[in-house]
Amino acid sequence: MFSIFYQYESFKRSILMPASVTPITVRKWQTLLAFIILVCLTLTACSHSASDKAITHFDTSPPKDITETANSHSDRIDSDRINIVSPDWGNAATLTAMGHAPIATGDIRVWDRWVGRPHLPAATTDIGIRYQPNAELVAQLPVDMVIDNAFYEHARSLYGDVPAQSVMFAAKGKAATWADYTEPTRALGALIDNPKMAEDYIVQSQKDIQLASQQFQQRYPIIKKFAVVQFADANNMRMYVDNSLFKVALEQMGKELVVLGEGNQWGFVPIRMGDLAQLDDETCLLIIDPLSPITRAEINDSLVWQRLGYGERRCMAELPPVWIYGGMSSLVSLANNLSTVSLTGGAI
Repeated sequence: MFSIFYQYESFKRSILMPASVTPITVRKWQTLLAFIILVCLTLTACSHSASDKAITHFDTSPPKDITETANSHSDRIDSDRINIVSPDWGNAATLTAMGHAPIATGDIRVWDRWVGRPHLPAATTDIGIRYQPNAELVAQLPVDMVIDNAFYEHARSLYGDVPAQSVMFAAKGKAATWADYTEPTRALGALIDNPKMAEDYIVQSQKDIQLASQQFQQRYPIIKKFAVVQFADANNMRMYVDNSLFKVALEQMGKELVVLGEGNQWGFVPIRMGDLAQLDDETCLLIIDPLSPITRAEINDSLVWQRLGYGERRCMAELPPVWIYGGMSSLVSLANNLSTVSLTGGAI
């Protein structure tokens, strides 16, 4: 750099003060040099001005790609939609299956383990433990209504001024009926201001169950009776009885639910493994998941289980999870699971 500057100064002196020129000539050279410098400065200023304009134009243009992505987002909230929060899985699952999923429910981390289908939308917010929702998180959500039932009414104070409505899927008598599930479904339709959605879902659900029944009948035409259990450990289990959803689903499929006693308000009676010996050989045992690997291993090692002969002399099957306190969606899920199950043992 210093070398260039030195050369420039030497060049200037040689132009301005050549030894062999007159003072008039010097003035002419000085005038010419001044004109050249002025032209260069003018061109530089114009170049900067054009560059500034180009940068200004670029910065003020909207980012086209981001705008289009935001406008095409499939999870954006419809301003006319009633935003529901439901800590109850039965209501949350039925609303989701209907096509009006809640914006939030609880214990989403174990939903697939206990509920299975329908799958919740990815945008659904987890409000924590269903029995004790996170009040601060709920307060940040655009909630229009909370739909729960008697089991969750103690938590209503956490929702502030948000109105809460109770919808319960449960048998009204000693035996559950189809109406015990259609009426609450219609109640959900009324609460979301879309009765037609509920009616359409009821009609479609009955068609789905009938189709599942036909598929099962084609595969296992001689199986007519089922007992349904869920293991608590290797020796203790819940047997689901007439006031459970299994009664309704199997009845809709033209099958019989076999029980060992009258159940509690939750639709089951606690039994021990040895009690299964009271079932006849024509009754197929359905085990509802989840079933831990440890419990499964202990069952297989049990001498009582081995003597019962399930999977050999007697028919049995293990079904994917279905929310046992659920609504219409649980009936459909159970029927669909049964239509694709592989039975083992017995005269199948």
